[in-house]
Amino acid sequence: MEPANIGARIASSAVMPLIKKLFLPGGRGAGLVDKPVRMEHLVSFKGEKRTLTDKDLRKLAEELVGRAVSSMGAHDRLHEYEFRAVVNAVSHSLRRVGDLDMDDVQIVRLGYRSLAAHLKGKSDAATNGLSADAVLLHASILETCCLHILHFFTQRSTFIARTLVEQSQQLDELTRKIDQLIARTPSPADAPFEQRYTRYVAKKYRELTIFGLDLSDSPDRWPLDVAYLSLNATADSTSAVPLHLPAEQALASNDRVLLRGVAGSGKTTLVQWLAVSAAKKKMQESSLYLHGLVPFVLPLRTLTREGKGLPTPAEFLSAIRCPLSGSEPTGWADRVLSSERGLLLVDGIDEVPEDERNGARDWLQDLIAAFPNNRWLVTSRPSAVRGEWLSADGFTELDLVPMSRDDVASFINRWHEAAGASDTYTRSLLKAVWGKQDLGRLATNPLMCGLICALHRDRRGYLPDGRKELYDAALSMLLSRRDRERGIQKPGVIRIGEAHQIQLLQKLAYWMIRNGRSEMSRVNAVELVALALPGMPQVADQANAERVYRHLLVRSGVIREPSTETVDFVHRSFQDYLGARAAVEGIDFGLLAKNAHLDQWEDVIRMSVAHARPKERADFLETLIDFGDQRAGDAQRLHLLAAACLEHATELDPAIRSAVQQRAAALIPPRSREQARALSEVGPFVLELLPGPQGLSDDEAFYTVVCAVRIGTDAAISVLSQYRHLFDMRVKTELVHAWSRFDTRRYAEAVISHLNGDDLYFPVSNAEELHALGQLGGRSHVQAAGTFSMDDFNRAGDAKLLTHLRLSPERGDTLDWIAGLRRLRTVVLDSAYSQVDVSPLAKSKSLRAIRIQHGLTLVGADLLPSHVRIVSDELDA
Repeated sequence: MEPANIGARIASSAVMPLIKKLFLPGGRGAGLVDKPVRMEHLVSFKGEKRTLTDKDLRKLAEELVGRAVSSMGAHDRLHEYEFRAVVNAVSHSLRRVGDLDMDDVQIVRLGYRSLAAHLKGKSDAATNGLSADAVLLHASILETCCLHILHFFTQRSTFIARTLVEQSQQLDELTRKIDQLIARTPSPADAPFEQRYTRYVAKKYRELTIFGLDLSDSPDRWPLDVAYLSLNATADSTSAVPLHLPAEQALASNDRVLLRGVAGSGKTTLVQWLAVSAAKKKMQESSLYLHGLVPFVLPLRTLTREGKGLPTPAEFLSAIRCPLSGSEPTGWADRVLSSERGLLLVDGIDEVPEDERNGARDWLQDLIAAFPNNRWLVTSRPSAVRGEWLSADGFTELDLVPMSRDDVASFINRWHEAAGASDTYTRSLLKAVWGKQDLGRLATNPLMCGLICALHRDRRGYLPDGRKELYDAALSMLLSRRDRERGIQKPGVIRIGEAHQIQLLQKLAYWMIRNGRSEMSRVNAVELVALALPGMPQVADQANAERVYRHLLVRSGVIREPSTETVDFVHRSFQDYLGARAAVEGIDFGLLAKNAHLDQWEDVIRMSVAHARPKERADFLETLIDFGDQRAGDAQRLHLLAAACLEHATELDPAIRSAVQQRAAALIPPRSREQARALSEVGPFVLELLPGPQGLSDDEAFYTVVCAVRIGTDAAISVLSQYRHLFDMRVKTELVHAWSRFDTRRYAEAVISHLNGDDLYFPVSNAEELHALGQLGGRSHVQAAGTFSMDDFNRAGDAKLLTHLRLSPERGDTLDWIAGLRRLRTVVLDSAYSQVDVSPLAKSKSLRAIRIQHGLTLVGADLLPSHVRIVSDELDA
């Protein structure tokens, strides 16, 4: 045992019944006369009225010691011989209570610590021969007992209750605080377990599965530090300017965040990044706000498995099947959250069946009410929860922004580097993504980027058009070509054709969709395979259902086992695609239409339209718009969903297409970010329906711009250029932040060249944008979102007007070059890192102010000239 950690952690509810046994019972006021009573007349283990034997007294002492020892970690428990010795010592010391030459008033006035010292003085021999740990434990237990003895007296005697009210109140308060301290103070076993747990989290989530890398000679898992791509999140701000920030910084200034993102946008990857960052001992400076937090990764697809209730903190580890479950100290998770050190990462509200989501919100609200001051991140697909779903509970609601052109280029370069592919493939793919608008629109999230990279390399530069064709090609690559090209087909190995594998996989996918689940039990999966095998004699002749299931699991790369008892798809997108195929083959359009209003069926509906034959497609879309016409509450969702399906309708009756477009047009212009997001999901044809700014309110104009920006194809530039003359700062900020989404020069000429104004910062993330801004004459306010030098600004011609520069310095960056900007008056530093060395700015002759967000520490500020003001405030984003 560590002596510093020894403590009798025994709550009042456990001690008080034992202490009462030491004294004679009595009625209200104890039946005593109104004067102090000598101790020898109160104890129950001596005198004529004795009710407690020596054996009983020892049992009482044994229970006290046992409760104290059980509160300590297993590695701190006493040896049996030491335990017996401490019991003897406690029993001997308590027996001395009857020998005290005091009355009850004198004992209360003495105080519990002095009483404990008095008893130890009368029983010095009791601790002879005990170890230092055992002596410390005996002293701690004795002090606890004395506290409750005094408390007992203040409640028992009418005389004492009348004359010592103040002492009684103080003792009540003291015992209450001690109970609270016991509940919140970490057990000695907490720290060692926490180290084991955080090591486990850091190891479990330290790698990403990157689609397509397993088709090359490189490993299919990528170190998180290398693979993580920082994406931006955005939301409406209470100020006139919308908020834009790196997604991983969302919790730096907000304790509670609801983050929305489409399938494959990187929500789960962000959860991993936050969990690993918090679990690491050595943190990057940008993640120091996570220091000391204990991450709990709570994937709702796992927590809601088989309809089980959502867990309490004590059940967190067992609910996610953490191998350390059961070895944590009792009450550990509760103590972590009570001490406000929890990082709760609740991933996938959309994975919860829609009729169970209110229950999930109730669960969240109960946890927040019990443990309010922890950090919370909840993720969801956009359509799964309405706007302000958690805003009443203090959540900031953010949207993951689709990948910019720079993000896409960075991802493609990293993917090919990890796969060991030649630069020729990299350049060829970048040219294809920028040259083909349909392909560029698909490459807006990490999942689709990985899919496109893998297919481009596998097909030696040829890429199909459209989402359905990409998934068709990806499945073909996964299910047949990769095993054939790896030489897996050997004698004795079962051979299952691509068509049969797809049939089996889509049965699993459709079962999950119909049952509102993202996982299923392994037993059910094998049973579904067994039911299908009689119709597949070529497969059934080779192996039983168990072997066929194992083949799908190991060889397909489409399904996986998150635990030994469950199976799911590597990504929800594959589940929806295959489930839609099963629905169409089963002519299950009635079931699809019946569930079209549920967000979990949204992508299934879209892919069903892609799989359907022309007549089926037309009938189904007509049913969707009819349902929307009849159901006022679901009209917007159903009409927008029908419009989104047009992207996948390669052949469609013109009358049906026109009817769908008319319903969508009625929802334009958008009047909220939620509506703008939903419209953008419909696809590029919405651009033809978006109006100019004439006659629109400020909000309608702003959300129309948001919608066009999210669509992201270069066709949106002509729409956005109509809004370049508006004075609304929200519109201007949205337009300048959209630059990286489009062709640099074309967007600069059509939009950026017409924007200017005080306090409007123009973000530049690469040399091409910096040069384009210089070609436009430069701007007074610039946000350098990349790494630049003085020469970069001089060559681009941007230094001549620049008076305000906003930066997010990275670790090791120097600000030396800024001192050469001759007209620079203000530098704005954000909170990406905890501290920045500003001493090089002392050389600047023009600098007058440094603005920092609250909490950022400046090193070398004392070297700055006196005329340079340092302003600490919350910056407009």
